[in-house]
Amino acid sequence: MAVPSPFPSDKRTIRAVARAARDALGQDRPAIVVPAAFRSLLRPGMIVASYVPFGSEADPSPLAQAALEAGCTIALPYVVDRATRMRFLSWNHGDLLAAGPYGLQQPSSDAAEVAPDLIITPLVAFDRGLGRVGQGAGYYDRAFAHFPQAFRVGIAYSVQEVAQTPADPWDVPLHAIVTEKEWITP
Repeated sequence: MAVPSPFPSDKRTIRAVARAARDALGQDRPAIVVPAAFRSLLRPGMIVASYVPFGSEADPSPLAQAALEAGCTIALPYVVDRATRMRFLSWNHGDLLAAGPYGLQQPSSDAAEVAPDLIITPLVAFDRGLGRVGQGAGYYDRAFAHFPQAFRVGIAYSVQEVAQTPADPWDVPLHAIVTEKEWITP
């Protein structure tokens, strides 16, 4: 179910409406599916950047688990401040996480920095054209520009879908989106 029409046309309003729709799912949020198409992307030794969900963000754990089962290495975002580019640091299941800015949970600063082959990114809103609206700080856009070879997969609940996301010149589109219901590609 997409955000109702007429849909908002500015990112700030889209964020507010999509977050409210996501928050309304409550504690019994549906699990994200792991589509066969996602599994087909995975190769042993591949570095898959995931994230630790914050608030009501969609939980990427099923995708990260599929990557581990395929022999991939998991990396998590590491944020210092708004001005510094987000890095991806290697992380092993069970390693302790440190508190980062904005309430984020991230690897220890001494973990190895890696270049991801696939980046799973949380979405605030998305559209069928693989446009996305994130938190608004530009961390993932800068990461996508820094790692242009990485396959970009957005993750969200179906209630976060809008008819169209506005795009700024720096916005980098996704290759695919996964929800609790489907795998979306062009």
